[in-house]
Amino acid sequence: MKAKKLTGEKAAEYIEDGMIIGLGTGSTAYYAIKKVGELVRNGLKIKAVPTSKETAELAAAEGIELIELADVESLDLTIDGADEVDPDFNLIKGGGGALLREKIVASATDKLIIVVDESKLVENLGAFPLPIEITPFSWQYTQRMIEKFSCSSKLRKKDGEVFITDNGNYILDCDFGKIEDPLKISVELNKLPGVVENGIFAEMAEIVVVGYNDGHIEVLDKE
Repeated sequence: MKAKKLTGEKAAEYIEDGMIIGLGTGSTAYYAIKKVGELVRNGLKIKAVPTSKETAELAAAEGIELIELADVESLDLTIDGADEVDPDFNLIKGGGGALLREKIVASATDKLIIVVDESKLVENLGAFPLPIEITPFSWQYTQRMIEKFSCSSKLRKKDGEVFITDNGNYILDCDFGKIEDPLKISVELNKLPGVVENGIFAEMAEIVVVGYNDGHIEVLDKE
């Protein structure tokens, strides 16, 4: 918990007055949003695009002005978490179920800053099941098409009910084992009818802020 708090607060240091930013979803992004709220109350003037209803509620409670992505050309930066990060800054995201909105916001962002604790750093993606957002219509057919990629999958449920995303879709959590070529598999999966988006974020992150249990922080910059 301490590592997540430190990384979230460190990432907030990149925000400057007048910026339009994206706010991610999840336990580490939570601390970044709380810090941004504190900065806003101390006079920082920004506008923000949330990546989920949950984030929107938290940001609004913190006094952060929210806008629609449709109303701007691009975002100066986005702060978000990840479930896995490999040495090339490829990510798996979607453990919280917001991967579609997170990817849309990330694609509109000049600088994507990822905040994680040390447990999320991996040599290869794939130990964390890959979330794939799919349409409810004939979802079993889409599942069968996905499993032709040599993976097993489970329909995500919460409290015994099928998990529904903010966009009204389902999520399959897919075990591919080691993912050798994240960009390739991401592109191939998105070609399947019924697949809305997948949780591989390849070649998108620029900065990764890593928090360690001993209290220190490491900032990894792709440049």
